[in-house]
This record gives sequence, C-alpha cells and structure tokens, in this order.
Amino acid sequence: MNADRAKVAARMAAIAPFEVMEIQTLARALEAQGRDVIHLEIGEPDFTTPAPVVEAARRALEAKPMFYTSALGIPELREAISRFYRDRYGVDVPAGRIAVTAGSSAALLLAFGVLLDPGDEVLLSDPGYPCNRHFVHALGGHPRLVPTDSRSRYQLTPELAEEAWAPRTRIAMVASPSNPSGTLVEPGEIAALASLARERGAAVLVDEIYHGLTYGRDARTALEAGDDVFVINSFSKYFQMTGWRLGWLVAPQAYVREIEKLAQNLYISPSTIAQHAALAAFAPETIAILEARRHELQSRRDYLLPALEALGFRIGVKPEGAFYVYAECSALSGDSFALAREALAKAGVAFTPGKDFGFNAPERHIRIAYTQPVARLEEAVDRLRGFLAGRA
Repeated sequence: MNADRAKVAARMAAIAPFEVMEIQTLARALEAQGRDVIHLEIGEPDFTTPAPVVEAARRALEAKPMFYTSALGIPELREAISRFYRDRYGVDVPAGRIAVTAGSSAALLLAFGVLLDPGDEVLLSDPGYPCNRHFVHALGGHPRLVPTDSRSRYQLTPELAEEAWAPRTRIAMVASPSNPSGTLVEPGEIAALASLARERGAAVLVDEIYHGLTYGRDARTALEAGDDVFVINSFSKYFQMTGWRLGWLVAPQAYVREIEKLAQNLYISPSTIAQHAALAAFAPETIAILEARRHELQSRRDYLLPALEALGFRIGVKPEGAFYVYAECSALSGDSFALAREALAKAGVAFTPGKDFGFNAPERHIRIAYTQPVARLEEAVDRLRGFLAGRA
C-alpha cells in the first residue's frame, strides 16, 4: 500500500507519544555526541535485579523446560504471591484469584478488556500515568480525566469521583503510590470508592505497582476493601525486575476465567524464565536487599525535595512513595515542555515535562525521578542552579 494512502485506525488519533521516551531519545543523542547527561526522566530504578533472582533464573534454565506456561502463570508463583499478601498485608488472597501477567501493562489491559464495552467510561486522575488513558482509548472506552491538585494530593478522591460519575462510568481507577506525584490513597478513601462503585454497578481498579517503595509508612493493600476490588502489581519497581516484564492482577473470582481467555489470546502466557526467577523475589535474602534499597531511595528523596525548593520549584505535596517528585515550575517558566528541552540541552539534566501526565496545567509542572545516587542528584542540582541563573 502506498504510504501516503495508508489508512490508520481512528483510535490512534487519541494515542499521544510517550513524552518521557522522547526526552530520553534526545538525551541518548547528546550522549552519542560525548555529552554527560544525568537521567532523571525514566521511571526505572538504577539498581540491578537482586542476585538471588538472577541466580534462580540460571538454575531454572538448567533444570526446567522453557515451554509455554498456563496463561494465568505457574501455580508455584501464584501461590507465592498469595503468601506474600498474607505475610506482608495480613490479607487472605486465594491463588485462584491471581493472574500472573506479561508486565503490569498486560494486567491493566486484561482488567480493562474484561470490564469495558465500547463507550464505557473510566474515571482517572489528571495528572496520572499516561498509558492508562491510552489503553482505555485502544479498547474503545472513554477516559474521563478528573482534574486533581495538591489539595487532593493529586488523587481521585471519593468526593471527586462522585461528582464526575456519569451514566456510562464503569471503572474508577486510582494509583497508590501514584505516578507522577508519589502520593498514596488512604484506606478509608479506597473503601469509600469501592462502596460508591458497588452502589452503581461498577468496579474499582487500583494500581499498586509501587507498593513496597514507601517512606515513613507502610502501604496497605486495596484488597482490604473487599473481594470485588481489582488490583494490579508488578515485579518491576520494588522487586527491580523491569526488563523481565512480569506483573500480576488480582481479580474477583467471577472474572478469572474471562481474564484467562483474554490472556491466552493476547500473549499466550507470561515469560517462563521470568516466572521461575520471580519465585526468588520473595525470599528473605532478596527482601533484605530490597529494603536496603528502599532506604537508599528515601535518602535520595530527602536530599532532593529541599534542594529543588531552593532552586525555585514548588512541591505542593510531599511524595510518600514511588521515586518521583511532581513539582510546579511556574516561578521559573510558563512552559515545562520548553524548560525540559532547554535544561537537557544546556545543563545535561533530563526530566519529564507535565505534558505526559494529562491536561491539568501540564505546562506548569515537571516530574523528576530520583533514580540516581545522591552524588549525581547533587551534581544535577548544581547544573540546574547554574542553568537557571543564566536564564535570569
């Protein structure tokens, strides 16, 4: 087909580029020219996968056939995740409700796939993780973005959800901790959202992929709110297995067979070697490594917050989890998109403009990921200080 006459599906008009990847591409181009770039744009820990997980993968390669598994995952891993909920959260989650998935993105697609009909709506916080709204569009749904700010901790509260609810609302989705703000949804708010959804024949979907990465407090799982709550999680963030592409979905029992059918057709099964490796993610020696790294991330956050405020950024709400700071930059620039590109080009510091995360004042916000050691964060702050002084 002639490229000029190629027909692209109408849904693609609503799918925007992932701005953080655009920034990373520009940063890699500068590095190819010999520039040193401090990467604060990507939501990926700088730690390598813990050694016990890597060793478990090696053992599995030698001893296990690397064939397809069940679409829901190997029974041993589903049981291990079930034990993890009992041991860490004190919540009984039967293994039969757990679907191991090809990353948390696949878990999200499966949840949307079994819940949404064309035209159904999903309530989402604005700002929020961009792929959520794009997945809804891809499945024929309509993402209803609800403006949030520091007063609601950038979260979709029960009050905001009730105000935004429409006849075709099918899902209310929240993330705790959230990307980009790092804030949590309180257990009482989750319970209220679940109650609201039940009253209206809808569902609550909670993104918990940054669970484990909280500072000064432990997160409680939304599964406390009832057996009808959907929860997605991942081996990427806390467990630091990003490239292994493995996550999971906890669903009400009535949906599990439908999820299995959809998974079979979308991707057959999760990665076999990643599943065997992930069995070691819950081992005490692995958890000890992960907890030490969590304390390191807290140290980075505690350095970066006052340093950014001293530069003129405003942080409306202190992040309690994940590894992001969502900062207002309006005192420095009225265009976060231009600011990000200028800071990259002139200071060699890469961060993400608010454009990625929605339509609620994106030009006034940036996201900085503290996924570099404190020494590199100090260097980034020094570079930004000089860069901003030169713009004054």
